Amino acid sequence: MKHVLSVLVNNSSGVLSHVTSLFTRRGYNIDSLSVAETENRGISIITMVVDEDRSMVAQIEKQLYKLMDVISIENLSNTDSLERELVLITIKASREKREEILSLVDVFKAHIVDMSEKAVMIELNGNPRRIRTFIQAMTEYGIIRMARTGTVSLPFPSAEE
Repeated sequence: MKHVLSVLVNNSSGVLSHVTSLFTRRGYNIDSLSVAETENRGISIITMVVDEDRSMVAQIEKQLYKLMDVISIENLSNTDSLERELVLITIKASREKREEILSLVDVFKAHIVDMSEKAVMIELNGNPRRIRTFIQAMTEYGIIRMARTGTVSLPFPSAEE
């Protein structure tokens, strides 16, 4: 089962290296990784997606808490939360196929970023499932290049917030 872990850490050099080396040493795999500052410049948020069972995720959390710069860890998998990813994708777009591609872009509510005689660059953000479906649909036209962010996620605010 996929688990989305939201890890707040002190924003200092080497923190990401410590977190990822923990995964390497233990033989865990990270399916997705995203890191950025929070509203507080001294704190960063690391969002990781791991495909492990509950007991393994509990072990990962225990190991992460041993790292000095880890402030808190939240498993967002079983919470009411919002997940988003971004993909930039350049597709082969001959004149004959361009209308089909533009129709798919419209269906997915994606955006054309750039266009040339032979290619179209498209931007799409959404939940990971939607991103996967879009990539699968674009595969038949020929993907020239693609860059995909990792998952970012936040729990929905509670009534107390």
